[in-house]
Amino acid sequence: MEFKEKISLKDLIESKHRSKKATLDYDDAALTHYLQNSTNGVSASFKEDAVAYTKQILTEKFSEKEINDGEIESALQYSIFENSAVPFPPKSETEFKFIDLFAGVGGFRLALQNVGGKCVYSSEFEPNAKFTYANNFGKVPFGDITLDKTKSKIPEKFDILCGGFPCQAFSIAGHRKGFSDTRGTLFFDIQQIVEKHRPKVVFLENVKNLLTHDKGNTFKVILETLEENLGYKAFYKVLNSATHANVPQNRERIFIVAFDPKQVANYNNFEFPGAVELTRTIHDILQPGKQLDKYYYKKDHMYYPELERTMTSKDTIYQWRRVYVRENKNNVCPTLTANMGAGGHNVPLVKDDYGIRKLTPRECFSFQGYPENFVLSTILADSKLYMQAGNSVTMPLIQRIAENIYKVL
Repeated sequence: MEFKEKISLKDLIESKHRSKKATLDYDDAALTHYLQNSTNGVSASFKEDAVAYTKQILTEKFSEKEINDGEIESALQYSIFENSAVPFPPKSETEFKFIDLFAGVGGFRLALQNVGGKCVYSSEFEPNAKFTYANNFGKVPFGDITLDKTKSKIPEKFDILCGGFPCQAFSIAGHRKGFSDTRGTLFFDIQQIVEKHRPKVVFLENVKNLLTHDKGNTFKVILETLEENLGYKAFYKVLNSATHANVPQNRERIFIVAFDPKQVANYNNFEFPGAVELTRTIHDILQPGKQLDKYYYKKDHMYYPELERTMTSKDTIYQWRRVYVRENKNNVCPTLTANMGAGGHNVPLVKDDYGIRKLTPRECFSFQGYPENFVLSTILADSKLYMQAGNSVTMPLIQRIAENIYKVL
């Protein structure tokens, strides 16, 4: 049979995310990964699941007709799925391949794509972040990376493994010749993947406090794992978005870049990007004019008198710190956090011509360096978007580091 009518992947993804009976899952990930990798030699690991899911979709859509496997293959080959409206699609010509773990909304992906990379696999656990990622890149990330089934879909060969992994407490039960055990942590899953696939580069991001967590033992475990157990050569540095990316947010993060010396002989040429002048201010990011009423504090709010008394400048961002207001005196945005949309602690506030208000989700993403056309779906609650922005990386800083990695490769 002929499939003349296209099926919109965007509509398929949105309708499934809206559903209370289902959410974006393994099948959606396999199908979208297959479609985006059909011409670059890594699609084979996704094909079986993509065919099975396509059969399910077509059977539901054309319930009155019997559809055979040959027709499904033909439907996939001739792109029955319409995916042309993706804001940030993969480029047709790329210089290297990478996988995007703990992908969030895609800060690493966007940065490495801008440098010339092709994302051949992504993984993210949180359903709403997966939805934002899919809206922007046309690809649904696989889910729980701790599962063997999820790991099994990682293509055999790729150049860079990247991700901002969550930091959990590390076990110290496995001391042997100075090497500490990473089992029970998500870093252990990174270790497993690196051990199996041997990418040329491992590129990781985490909170600055990773350096001092457990009196420095956690970071020691990570370096020992990369260098002594896996044989990589690691570089690390704490960088601030305000001083190293020309983004007016005071956000310090630690970055780890590790090279396989057997594949990258000139790894010692790598260096982290240097500081750049901060020429942008908060006014380059704050949206002009009056924002929606829901972002403004009403005068009968219990905290309004304190906010009005303390917030006197329109040229800085304040924070509500449970019981008092703190001014960010360096006139940049304070570090965005995942809990800033839930009220209470760490809420960034500004004073404009119309009153005292919270930052909007769009402004928070802009303070992370995302472009204005980055899609923030209106079907997601603001609290989810705030969380996504707070959990994200500062994209331009990731891009500057990626540029230096690419120079070495």
